[in-house]
Amino acid sequence: MSIVILVATVAIPMIFAITVHEVAHGWVALHLGDPTAKYAGRLTLNPIKHVDPLGTIIVPFVMVVASSGMWAFGWAKPVPVAFHNLRNPRRDMILVAAAGPAVNLAMALGWALLLSQRIAFDLGLDLGSDWIVQMSLFGVVINVLLAVFNMLPIPPLDGGRVLAGLLPPQFARALQYVEPFGFLILIALMFTGVLWTLVDPLRLPLLRFFLRTVAGLA
Repeated sequence: MSIVILVATVAIPMIFAITVHEVAHGWVALHLGDPTAKYAGRLTLNPIKHVDPLGTIIVPFVMVVASSGMWAFGWAKPVPVAFHNLRNPRRDMILVAAAGPAVNLAMALGWALLLSQRIAFDLGLDLGSDWIVQMSLFGVVINVLLAVFNMLPIPPLDGGRVLAGLLPPQFARALQYVEPFGFLILIALMFTGVLWTLVDPLRLPLLRFFLRTVAGLA
């Protein structure tokens, strides 16, 4: 597989995964009373509006090349949300935060269904194409991994926001003090290997479900 095809196989599902993830946050926030993302021009599927040069381009490209397409990860610019604008801030913060991972699971299902011979035939796709198969498989994997990773209960990840909304107010305020150190915590978990254990595809029941049950229809 040439480097161009390899990058395209990874880039297409990854761009969709991180772009739609961010739009979902802003879209749910808008319908719950906060138009900040709309006014910032972030309720668009144009990936350029969501690009973070480091997280969307440099890091994924280096990981794709270094792993020969076996592994890649990235992130987009966070969609701005003014939680005080939400009609019910504590409840709505949970819904806004959970929207991104939920949409990733929906996209994982979509990529898995693309592997079905019947759907592929209906769309006029050639299921025999290695590129289509590999791209669909990567689409399933990256979306499940993003959903699981983002739901880790560490602020400022989505899971941290959900946890803050579920905790009693005094504990939620205490969690806010952790947020400035959230990425340092993630880096420490990454270099100690704990993070990879938590998001190891072979250990994720959700990933096994999509690959064995739905994609197995192909």
